[in-house]
Amino acid sequence: MALPLAQHINPTLLMYDCMDELSAFAFAPRQLLEREQQTLDVADLVWTGGPSLYRAKKDRSPNVHCFPSSVDAAHFKQTLAEPADHVHLAQPRFGFYGVIDERIDLAILATLAEAHPEWEIVLVGPVVKIDPAHLPQAANLHYLGQHSYSELPAYLGGWDVCLLPFARNEATRFISPTKTLEYMAAEKPIVSTPITDVAEPYGEIVYLGDNTAEFVQACEQALNATVAEREQRTVAMREVLARTSWDRTAAAMDDLIEQAIAQQFATA
Repeated sequence: MALPLAQHINPTLLMYDCMDELSAFAFAPRQLLEREQQTLDVADLVWTGGPSLYRAKKDRSPNVHCFPSSVDAAHFKQTLAEPADHVHLAQPRFGFYGVIDERIDLAILATLAEAHPEWEIVLVGPVVKIDPAHLPQAANLHYLGQHSYSELPAYLGGWDVCLLPFARNEATRFISPTKTLEYMAAEKPIVSTPITDVAEPYGEIVYLGDNTAEFVQACEQALNATVAEREQRTVAMREVLARTSWDRTAAAMDDLIEQAIAQQFATA
């Protein structure tokens, strides 16, 4: 949507950082798809935030590159004192942090809370674009609101299982959740619906549940996993994290930028 501003300043390079299919989100501007195509037509470089998004854009521009989110592993490995709104909760605890909007499967949350009233289900993040009155309510469902990036490890450290309870809809078709690797950095069991950018690369690490019943079952499996199974998945998490860092991502982007600038001057 900022394309006219970018073109007005006549940049040496124009880069489009495509982190999601925003046109599929609730209340997206009507002109978003048209403006995106204009951006793809003129962008010198396009970054896409995950493999499914890359596949959706790669044939619409010759300069598309896949750069999934990375992770500050040291940040999420921190052991911090539990927050005051969290420390009193019993265990086991199942947690999610992130925006709570049309991408979250509310039926999964309701079913999970009902199936296991002895589990505490914690959701940290703002409620956006949906009526808070429509959120499922139960004694073991806790909506703790938005908290800062610096606070997230304190919540994460107190969870037994981490959740990615995403709905299967147009708004989640291309998402590549940054929190997947953040959960891995904390070496916590992870349960997700089978969204593409989690199921394809991490299907042997993350427990998957395709519907409400299967999601509950996957949570049970994650919580009750044997020591050997937990260790196997933890080792796999460490291998994933060893191959990724924001520094590596930035360096690869910088190389492409330098190449594109050199090409601009060579053809000038």
